Amino acid sequence: MQSGRARTGQWLLEIERDQPQRADPLTGWPGSGDTDTQVQLGFATEAAALAYAAARGISVEIVPLGPRSLKLQAYADNFK
Repeated sequence: MQSGRARTGQWLLEIERDQPQRADPLTGWPGSGDTDTQVQLGFATEAAALAYAAARGISVEIVPLGPRSLKLQAYADNFK
């Protein structure tokens, strides 16, 4: 079951992409030279995340999460 609540109280810092992705000439896979988007940093509090961003000159936009709704069902419901 993957509906646990571990790490739900953490704050996550994600850096937005500065340049658009482009197709690789050899494989055709999308990519870019911007590797900062591959990093996600977790913080215990909002203040810690904001202090880290301020110290490094990163502009911040806080995106609130919507309410979580779990659809509780039994395994037997798959065979009704």
